Amino acid sequence: MAKIVVKQVKSTIGRPESQVKIVKALGLGRIGKTKEMEDTASVRGMVAKVSHLVEIVK
Repeated sequence: MAKIVVKQVKSTIGRPESQVKIVKALGLGRIGKTKEMEDTASVRGMVAKVSHLVEIVK
């Protein structure tokens, strides 16, 4: 299955708790951290919810 690399580009300070939990569930937590994961519908949905905080590198 395809892989994607997600990178956190903005802080979660001052964001709603649900967005903070989604970023943590993606395995991120600080600006500049990246995580490679399977390209599944659930991961794409989480990235879409916090698209203003993260970006897809690959």
